[in-house]
Amino acid sequence: MTSFTEFQYNVVGGYQINLADGGAGPVVVFIHGSGPGASGASNFRMNAEAFVAAGYRVILPDLIGYGASSKPAGIDYTLDLFVDTLLDALRQHGVSTASLVGNSLGGGIALQISLNAPDFVKNLILMAPGCIEDIATYMSMPGISKMMSNFGTPEFSIVEQRRLITNLVYDASFVTDELVAERYAVARTQSKDMLIRMRVPNLQPRLGEINKPILGFWGIQDEFCPQQGARYFLEQCADVRFMFFTQVGHWVQVERAQEFNQYSIGFLNQHR
Repeated sequence: MTSFTEFQYNVVGGYQINLADGGAGPVVVFIHGSGPGASGASNFRMNAEAFVAAGYRVILPDLIGYGASSKPAGIDYTLDLFVDTLLDALRQHGVSTASLVGNSLGGGIALQISLNAPDFVKNLILMAPGCIEDIATYMSMPGISKMMSNFGTPEFSIVEQRRLITNLVYDASFVTDELVAERYAVARTQSKDMLIRMRVPNLQPRLGEINKPILGFWGIQDEFCPQQGARYFLEQCADVRFMFFTQVGHWVQVERAQEFNQYSIGFLNQHR
């Protein structure tokens, strides 16, 4: 097993961002999605080791509001906030260019970094990326209503945590006791503002500005991000390919971990 070392950086705004770093080689930054208890380690527990074994240096950041990073209350969680704090930490860590792997909100963050700092991004691997529809479209998705909970209150329980994670997958057997406990420990430290005051734009009109190689994945049973999103990339971006998986929900990297790792590492090797 690879030993990942934890780092904390003071970043713009007076916040702290936590990074885990392991392996050696070209840098791959995994950017996790949103939701109670989310963190870099819990979102990519079935992927990071495979990338290290393939000769890559893996960095697992915890976004602001998540994991072991600062979790401020009383602020709007904007896409610029996520991007600026993450980039600041990565640059302090000595990273000047990287491949970005992002799922859901993490995919939206990867896209915004590509637009704001194109020289930083080598290529992109995206799993049902967010921030490419208007808010009304996302709110109409069945998964969003299933995520309504008492998160952020003293009544929030580990049973409720399990239910929320189960919404993300097609096959509930992937929701292990260890995963639930790990995310529940984080969720109990988070502010509900991380969800109710999240403010992200629709980047779909700007996708054509991204000229990096892109590999994308989508689960057919994803109830959070509509599959039409893949078409936006295919129609607007110059170098892109998407793969679809049946009997898979929002977490392709979990439910199809072996295939995700294989195809993603092959893509990175091609563009090494």
